[in-house]
Amino acid sequence: MNLIYAALAFLMALVFGFVGITRVGSWLIEHRDPPFGEFADIDGARIHYVHVPAPANAELPPIVFIHGASANLRDQMMPLRPLLEGRAEMLFFDRPGHGWSGRGTNNENPSAQANTIAALMDHLGIRKAVIVGHSFGGVVTSAFGREHPDKTLGLVFLAPATHPWPGGATAWYYDLTTIPVLGWLFSETLTYPAGTLQMADATTCVFSPNKVPDNYLGMASIPLVLRPKAFRANATDVAGLYRYALDAAPRYNEIKAPTVVISGDRDKVVYAHIHSVGLARDIAGAELVWVHNLGHKPDWIAPDLTVGAIEKVAGKNIDLQAMARTVEARIAGDAYGAGRCADIKVPQAELAPT
Repeated sequence: MNLIYAALAFLMALVFGFVGITRVGSWLIEHRDPPFGEFADIDGARIHYVHVPAPANAELPPIVFIHGASANLRDQMMPLRPLLEGRAEMLFFDRPGHGWSGRGTNNENPSAQANTIAALMDHLGIRKAVIVGHSFGGVVTSAFGREHPDKTLGLVFLAPATHPWPGGATAWYYDLTTIPVLGWLFSETLTYPAGTLQMADATTCVFSPNKVPDNYLGMASIPLVLRPKAFRANATDVAGLYRYALDAAPRYNEIKAPTVVISGDRDKVVYAHIHSVGLARDIAGAELVWVHNLGHKPDWIAPDLTVGAIEKVAGKNIDLQAMARTVEARIAGDAYGAGRCADIKVPQAELAPT
């Protein structure tokens, strides 16, 4: 019996130790990456955003950027704002539960998050905009385009995740985190120390075969996702994506806005041949831009092409295919993560049009 009590005491001490490590680590992350934008209460969620007002002679319409999983507003703002500054009004924001935004009580799926974005636009007086979504932000972008056509001037999808994929599996730690009680305990004890150890390697594979930009993790404040509440919100988003996509994908043909989809053929995060090909198939008139040897981060590796896509859906005459060839020449020799980051293999049956 004494051995049992000793084992329980050791286990409790271990749990409290990891809780302490996570609390201190979260404080350090927040101290290093404090909020720098403004806040707005949107239907009970405190949303953190950066609003760049329209210049006097704006040549482009307003642009709203929707970041992906595990990220925050900095992930798109750092590479794209400098290229668009002085040309357009811009809105960058932390999706509900990410970065410095609160989750609120009604942001558990992409449609609800699209509603929050629409309300934030109303709050800031943005009537219509080009919507730019990366990765998980792509499914929120598709929800916005379908459910808020009156606010949509055009859509740009960057390495999107929008359609059901083979098996519907996600990483085990996302599924574990969504389990009541056990998931809370996991996020409060192990996600910070384990995530800190794995983050650099995981980021290499997100960018692979392209090079991770110098100090990317710091510039984009990616460690913010390791805080327990943010990790739980992120896990809820990712774990629920497949179920949402099953219902939403058949209705993408309702989207009528000008659309561009940019994807790399070496994406190691999402099934590009399912999501991107699916969007181009389902949205009438959508242009698919394939970039050879590009990974999952067109916003950082091909920001010039991303801006070209924004210009294209805004009505400018842009040859995106020619721009893609220029990007390909620039990254042709990239082979970062080789041997560590496996390519996603898509069954041939999944590539057939449906």
